[in-house]
Amino acid sequence: MSDKVYWIWLQQVLGIATSIRTDEIISYFRTAKNVYFASEQERIISGIFTPRQVSKLEQNDLKKAQGIFASCVRNGWQVITPDDENYPSMLFKLPNFPLVLYVNGDLDCLKNKISVAIVGTREPSRNSATVARALSSSIVRSGAVVVSGGALGIDAAAHWGALDENGKTVAVLGCGFNFNYPVANEAMRRQIAQSGALITEFPPETPAIARNFPIRNRIISGLSYGTVVIEAGERSGSLITANHALEQGRDVFAVPGDLLSSEFTGANRLIRDGAKPVFSAWDVLGGFSMTYPEKINSDNIEKTLTLKNYGDPPSRSKADDNPPRTEKGEVKFIRQAEPPLLSENAKKVYRAFERSEMQADELILKTGLGASEFSGAMTELELFDLVELQAGKNYKLK
Repeated sequence: MSDKVYWIWLQQVLGIATSIRTDEIISYFRTAKNVYFASEQERIISGIFTPRQVSKLEQNDLKKAQGIFASCVRNGWQVITPDDENYPSMLFKLPNFPLVLYVNGDLDCLKNKISVAIVGTREPSRNSATVARALSSSIVRSGAVVVSGGALGIDAAAHWGALDENGKTVAVLGCGFNFNYPVANEAMRRQIAQSGALITEFPPETPAIARNFPIRNRIISGLSYGTVVIEAGERSGSLITANHALEQGRDVFAVPGDLLSSEFTGANRLIRDGAKPVFSAWDVLGGFSMTYPEKINSDNIEKTLTLKNYGDPPSRSKADDNPPRTEKGEVKFIRQAEPPLLSENAKKVYRAFERSEMQADELILKTGLGASEFSGAMTELELFDLVELQAGKNYKLK
């Protein structure tokens, strides 16, 4: 019988919770098999287990654990335990590292790599989702690995950003492999399993229930050198991941957001409290490239966030000789589609154009922005090649 069955048994008996001090269990007993064959007195003397846990260790046999292991073998899922050479070494730094990891894919993608977690809300704004995907793509182009939670929203955007570049990404799930959750990400999970890895500490039959997700967050941060938070409200679950990262001595980063929106309160507070603001992959990877030069090439780290590979800012095709006209024969007013990365002020100014050319004073009056806000918005629109300054403080749409 495989020794992995004993680890599964121990996990089943003790349960899965962040409060279990697995480091103490391993330090004292070394293996789960030793725990299984230890006497009740030995378990009590260790001082590790509560009386209730000691009782459960006595009462439970290996039958259920054997069934779980057999299910994993049938489905081709790996069972990784702390005595396995493939167990991620980063997790050993956690006092409550998982007793068992179930893996669909190849954990070798994490070896000798810088891994970065990207997390955030499940219902992001279009801008935030685009930033997550762009940042993830840029990070994997630098040779790093992106880790996230496989959920909807920012998690999915981060995974897709890595997959866009044929890069490596790891999804840490909050349920067992037999549960198709979330359904919308099924195709994404298949691709991740082929090029990276799906990981969970929950056995195959474990459903996706709310209490599982905060538990798995310590693994997301634990596998990563740093955690990036994108669009997190005051009570966002991604802040749990950031807190785990801090407790684990890992770096925390955050993408700044709208100061007036409650959807960004959590991320903005992280920056106020010391998290490093992120505007490009360099902000995340620059420090790691100096500390671990053998794991990443600093020359490949991009200092500008781009939309490459999943949609550059849309632009109008070159006008033909017969542009559309109104009934009066005037050329119709046409505005390009908004690039998703525009700030709210830039969007406000852009939408204020009622004609192809308008004066600055008109736009300021129409938007209600202050002079400095308007100036910043116009600079942004010029950088996106949407407008150009004409003589007499006139702005013309391009």
